[in-house]
This record gives sequence, structure tokens and C-alpha cells, in this order.
Amino acid sequence: MALDAIDPLPEAEFWRDLLGLQIIWQNDDFVALRGAAVLITVQRVADHRPPDWPTGEVPKQLHLELAVADLDDGERAAVALGATRASAQPSPDRWRVLIDPAGHPFCVTNQIPEP
Repeated sequence: MALDAIDPLPEAEFWRDLLGLQIIWQNDDFVALRGAAVLITVQRVADHRPPDWPTGEVPKQLHLELAVADLDDGERAAVALGATRASAQPSPDRWRVLIDPAGHPFCVTNQIPEP
């Protein structure tokens, strides 16, 4: 999975801290993160335009669904690291829609069983 961002390092640091990953390689334009069975890369895209979710000119291209035991705790942890709560919350008792520092929507949900 690769995420586009104007500035890759802060975006990579957000996901590193949220998911407990490690930075395995980086330069000014690209950062690679790795964890148990996960490889995430963040690459510089100068004309990156974040999605205008849920409506707008730029559609959501992909989003992550992160399993959490407690929605409030999961949301608080992500916000403490730099995420923001999306204004649209279609089903806040089942998942919370958040926006990462580069503008990508993602969800924390209690609907996916944790391993």
C-alpha cells in the first residue's frame, strides 16, 4: 500500500506511531514503514490533492479500516497523533471516520474482530 503526500515524513510518522510500525528506509521523497505482515510506503506527489470526502471534486480513492476494541479509545489515540475527526459520521456507534495529516480518510471500527 502506498499513500501520496506533499511531505512524506510527517505522514509516515503518523502511521508509524498509530500502527506501531518502524521506518525501514527514507529520503526526502519516500518513506517505507514495516510491521508484522504490513508494508506501507509514503511517496511525495507534488500536486497531491486530498479527497473531498464525502462529497466533492476529488473522490476517496481508498481508506484503511482499523480494528479497535473501543471506539472512543481508538479515536482518541489517532487524534492525539494528528488525525482529525471527519464532519461526516455515517455510523459513529460502529465506526469513526478520521482524516490523517495528509488528508486521507480512514476508520477505526469495532466491527472487525481483532486477532
